[in-house]
Amino acid sequence: MGLLRLLVLAVLTSERGVAGGGEASGNSKEAILHHISSNVTFLIFQIHSQYQNTTISFYRTLLPNASETGTNRGLVSILRPEQSMCTWYLETLDAEPVHNVTVPLSYSERDPIPGGCNLEFDLGIDPDIYLEYNFFETTIKFAPANLGYARGTDPPLRDVGAGRDSRWKLQYDVYRYFLPENDLTEEVLLKHLQRMVRVSQVKANAVKVVILTADDKTTVSFSSLPGQGVIYNVIVWDPFLNTSAAYVPAHTFACSFKAVDGNCASLGRVSTKVFFTHFALLTPIKYDVHLILTAIAGSVVLGFLISSVTFFTPLGNLKVFRDDGVFWVTFSGIVILIPLVFMGCLRILNILTCGVMGSYSVVLAVDSYLYTSLSHITLNVLRRALNKDFHSTFTNLPFQTNDFITLAVWGMLAVSGITLQIRGERGQPFFSPHPYKLWNQSSLLRARTYYARMAPSHI
Repeated sequence: MGLLRLLVLAVLTSERGVAGGGEASGNSKEAILHHISSNVTFLIFQIHSQYQNTTISFYRTLLPNASETGTNRGLVSILRPEQSMCTWYLETLDAEPVHNVTVPLSYSERDPIPGGCNLEFDLGIDPDIYLEYNFFETTIKFAPANLGYARGTDPPLRDVGAGRDSRWKLQYDVYRYFLPENDLTEEVLLKHLQRMVRVSQVKANAVKVVILTADDKTTVSFSSLPGQGVIYNVIVWDPFLNTSAAYVPAHTFACSFKAVDGNCASLGRVSTKVFFTHFALLTPIKYDVHLILTAIAGSVVLGFLISSVTFFTPLGNLKVFRDDGVFWVTFSGIVILIPLVFMGCLRILNILTCGVMGSYSVVLAVDSYLYTSLSHITLNVLRRALNKDFHSTFTNLPFQTNDFITLAVWGMLAVSGITLQIRGERGQPFFSPHPYKLWNQSSLLRARTYYARMAPSHI
């Protein structure tokens, strides 16, 4: 086993009513908590690291139903009568030193027990949040909670009744916390993870995304943000006793720190590069119709961007738009509306398209070097078109310093580009003349010049 560095946050324990702290030395593989208060009925001991796995166990010998391995893992210890000390065993298989933060939290008999009704995972009581991600979405899963109970008594029956003494009254609040942009450091992650372990901290620092009842599936999906650190946690709340408890938070960067190619450190920012290119039509078609089709094609692209921006706002997370039919009809309607509105002034439409789309290409270029959420304006739409399950994900993204700066640059470039084009087009024909007309005018001019020279006054 490699070296395991352990930090026990005794200050968190004392704030929850546990007297004393933990013992852990640099080479120790066990953590001991002394002087546990008699009004504490259960403990949640959790350990966190950036990407290196750590195993936490009730026993020195690892057992599948008494240990957990991962980067964000915890165990619930149900205390016996008169018990005032608790021990956990820690191991790592990683050859390199593993930097961890461990947090013991205490709860009373009135507090709900996170994961107390687990029927899916290995542990009998599992307070962990299980996280999976791919290019499209990040999904979290957790086991339902159960009601708390006093030391030495039997736990409440899981699925009996639906009143005040049943777990079906419990409510689950899912929270999300974004780390600073472009920061993949271990120190920053562990520091911010400590802000997401206690109920009061989670409510103060994170944003509540969704509320689940006992009738809902304990699974929530979010849009993946490669390279952006995100911490998730769930608060289970008893509305009758007004007590609550926090699950073990889970974090992700939606990328791998261990991969040789394409890891988090060398990750090329995901950019949606929107192109609209006009191909010359080889089939016979009138020149005026050709130009009109070009204008319409450009306007459709502008409509696509405007529609994407509309659903990039909180409007896109409304429940009604989780239905693919409603979403795509509304999205297409906005796309088509733009050409219809500007059909009478195609020159302005083309200038607006060039100004807005050209400046947005700068946003995509910036995202290739410096992360910005604005690149997901169009990326979310493409993800929804390619992934049939993306409709259920929450797509609201962080808006931090880089995003405000990029948004300001996008606006200034769009306004300046549109202004310059309008000034440059003053006094110019609506569209460039037809090539035949140019050739015909040139032929007439040459003919007039020839006949003028052949006139008697020049002989």
